[in-house]
Amino acid sequence: MGSRKSPHVVLLLYVLVCFVYQSFAIGVDTNQTAKLLVDASEASGRPISETLFGIFFEEINHAGAGGLWAELVSNRGFEAGGPNVPSNIDPWSIIGNESSLIVSTDRSSCFDRNKVALRIEVLCDRQGASSCPDGGVGIYNPGFWGMNIEKGKTYSVVLYVRSSGSINVSVSLTGSDGLQKLAAANIIASDSEVSNWTKVEVMLEAQGTNPNSRLQLTTTRKGFIWFDQVSVMPLDTYKGHGFRKDLVEMLEDLKPQFIRFPGGCFVEGEWLRNAFRWKETIGPWEERPGHFGDVWMYWTDDGIGYFEFLQLAEDLGTLPIWVFNNGISHTDQVDTSSVLPFVQILPSFSGQVVSLSPSLASFEFPLNDVHTSGVAVVRVGQSCRGSPNSTWGSLRAAMGHPEPFDLRYVAIGNEDCGKKNYRGNYLKFYSAIKRAYPDIKIISNCDGSSRKLDHPADLYDFHVYTDAKNMFSMAHQFDHTSRSGPKAFVSEYAVTGKDAGTGSLLAALGEAGFLIGLEKNSDVVEMASYAPLFVNANNRRWNPDAIVFNSSHLYGTPSYWVQCLFNESSGATIFNATLQTNLSTSLLASAISWKNSENENSYLRIKIVNFGTNIVNLKIVVDGLEPNSINLSESTKTVLTSTNLMDENSFNEPKKVIPNRILLGKAGEDGEDMEVAISPHSFTSIDFLIESSFIRTTGADSVFVSSIWKLEIEEVSHAIE
Repeated sequence: MGSRKSPHVVLLLYVLVCFVYQSFAIGVDTNQTAKLLVDASEASGRPISETLFGIFFEEINHAGAGGLWAELVSNRGFEAGGPNVPSNIDPWSIIGNESSLIVSTDRSSCFDRNKVALRIEVLCDRQGASSCPDGGVGIYNPGFWGMNIEKGKTYSVVLYVRSSGSINVSVSLTGSDGLQKLAAANIIASDSEVSNWTKVEVMLEAQGTNPNSRLQLTTTRKGFIWFDQVSVMPLDTYKGHGFRKDLVEMLEDLKPQFIRFPGGCFVEGEWLRNAFRWKETIGPWEERPGHFGDVWMYWTDDGIGYFEFLQLAEDLGTLPIWVFNNGISHTDQVDTSSVLPFVQILPSFSGQVVSLSPSLASFEFPLNDVHTSGVAVVRVGQSCRGSPNSTWGSLRAAMGHPEPFDLRYVAIGNEDCGKKNYRGNYLKFYSAIKRAYPDIKIISNCDGSSRKLDHPADLYDFHVYTDAKNMFSMAHQFDHTSRSGPKAFVSEYAVTGKDAGTGSLLAALGEAGFLIGLEKNSDVVEMASYAPLFVNANNRRWNPDAIVFNSSHLYGTPSYWVQCLFNESSGATIFNATLQTNLSTSLLASAISWKNSENENSYLRIKIVNFGTNIVNLKIVVDGLEPNSINLSESTKTVLTSTNLMDENSFNEPKKVIPNRILLGKAGEDGEDMEVAISPHSFTSIDFLIESSFIRTTGADSVFVSSIWKLEIEEVSHAIE
């Protein structure tokens, strides 16, 4: 043990981890020094917002359609080509030629909100001069750049069919050329059974694996046959609720405290006629009309709709944040004097007629009003806010969720501040929501970080997309923000442009610095989320993104892994951490205490971002800990870095840039001046295991033993996966 020289515990750490960079001059000592003073006393600690870090989902890059939502059929209702017939059925294609079948669309569907159906006139037959080719004729759907079919898994094929006669239709999952048959079954029905639209469900168990598969519907029987609302869903989805399992598991690892949805620009639309309409996305999936997202330029069947987003939030154990359109798109907007068409008349639970905007109906759907004498009553903080008997609550119950969802936050519009009618429209919605749901927190699009808002709000939205250097410097963005008034919701942030590529280490380091700043300012920053969350590699509408996937594989970008290293910050305690250095433009650090919910262990986590080109020998001094309270042998050091700032992960190298964790090893008694070597261009997170009750309030009677440790790195390390 060291001598008793001062009333604090000094953590002096030697970690000899060196990296060679091309930019370093051979034989020249480029190491720099710094000291980090951490006050871990109870008096120093401040609670971090319980909801500080979460996720933002937008339907962009086929994040939902062809991604998070596990539906394998693209354009399942044949509506993507528009309401006028004949129409384009892409990506459906024909099996056969004009001598054997004629494929078209008509408006004969049994669903009122999506009338287009597929009509096939089969010209060939089972035998005779005009016999069908082997395997039959029909149609196939390749899904979203290939369906991932896995051996041993079961897939539910649901479709609606009618015919002028009896049918024998082969339903099969095949390879991309139709030759490899992975699973097949036949639909056999008499003419009386399919003379009207009939729902058919077939379970197919795959006998092989192919990530580039397709669905085929074929027949060898002459006549007319119609198909509509054709779906293929794997039974193995996240908690059985229709979400692609591996993608949601990546979200789980982030431990998000909220999910903002469904956009973004997707909510606004390029034109209002193509804006997201929440009521069109609920109810049975086959009755949803779908819509063309004219900002990101693709069709979605809206299989992942308002209900599914609420369900996902619940499945993740996180809070939903509902973003709705306020009568403004990118191109057109409703004047405040004319915004009343966005108000609809709905019957209340009591039977009286009340004036509710579409957004308030969207509250009734998840929350289910409780009405007394015609007045909406909201019980703040209660998990149950009413019975499932209101107009929209009953629909939610019919969809399998009689209990209300826990909706506490809404955002009025997206990036609309400054537009002519935003303030007026915002106030209309704000007043209506607060009258009916006074406990709901409302988020304004206008930035209140540098000046006071001219309208009421509980939170204000803050978006930033910039280069890495500027993002790093924005760690101080909220240092001088007023500590009173609405809190900040940094709902979209990312490094973009040349610095980012499609997800670089450089971008991630800039973001890590920014997030350290948000931690330190969590008294005024209530929430933060990266954007965009997902990208299907076949449809990159925006770069970079946190999670990249195709039909069968996925990986996290360095930005994703930075977020993982902040996944214990929400609800933690942050301490005063002061850097003594001349490297203020390239070095940032923070210190928090957090508890592992799995084993109840407590940790002191120190995070350091070195944005510079030199190794930094950092002395860490921690005041406020009881003697011998740190178990070094169970403590870890995690580093995110690489040999090149522009290194990225890929399907070929999904783990090229990921955090590597090292066990710190045993403590010894050696020397007084010990340091941590912080690698250049790196993000380092050190977790010290704290034993017993370690936080103490410093005072005149406090006595601390100065303990000195030298850490030896064990030859044991592993990547965080």
